[in-house]
Amino acid sequence: MNSLSSVLVTTLMLAALVPPAVAASAKKPTSAPAVVSGKPAQAEPDTVVLSDTLHYDDVSKTTTFTGNVVLTRGTMTLRADKLVAHEDADGNQSGTATASKGHLVNIRQENPKKFETLVGTGQQADYDGKSGDITLIGQAVVTRYVCGKAFDNVQGARIVYHQKSGTYEAFGGKDSAAAGGRVRSLAQPQARVDQAIAQCSAKHS
Repeated sequence: MNSLSSVLVTTLMLAALVPPAVAASAKKPTSAPAVVSGKPAQAEPDTVVLSDTLHYDDVSKTTTFTGNVVLTRGTMTLRADKLVAHEDADGNQSGTATASKGHLVNIRQENPKKFETLVGTGQQADYDGKSGDITLIGQAVVTRYVCGKAFDNVQGARIVYHQKSGTYEAFGGKDSAAAGGRVRSLAQPQARVDQAIAQCSAKHS
């Protein structure tokens, strides 16, 4: 399912949380916006994090957000009970979002042009900047919605997207979101998806 990699890539926003002091020291003034292929480069959207508490450790280069954490960046929203972002000595960034018992980390990516919403949930979401791996752990589910209706879906105990190779894996286990601890995947025909998009487009035209 092509949409799986798309929604998992949104967890890269964990890596966007460079500790404030590091980000400030690395920022250099520029005289003009970058130009690519004759057009100004598209500005990076701001990353905004709401939380009950924030703790930054300049020694370990770690930022910890706790309590009803809501991260937004453009059309992506991440919700968790705790979010920890870290940068190592080599500049590799990593992040872990976790949920308290009975809750799930929720990553939501909107694509208004296609009337599409990609949602990834799990008890934990990890990003490893060194390996490029992105992982949903525990009750892991990735679903694509078109015009509000669920279409493609993958369920498992763990879903891993290997960014460098562009591949993904899903594993079963006792914490699988699918029955019997198995991996369950559902992919509907593209023609049905295209029909749903066309119908939704007609409603909003």
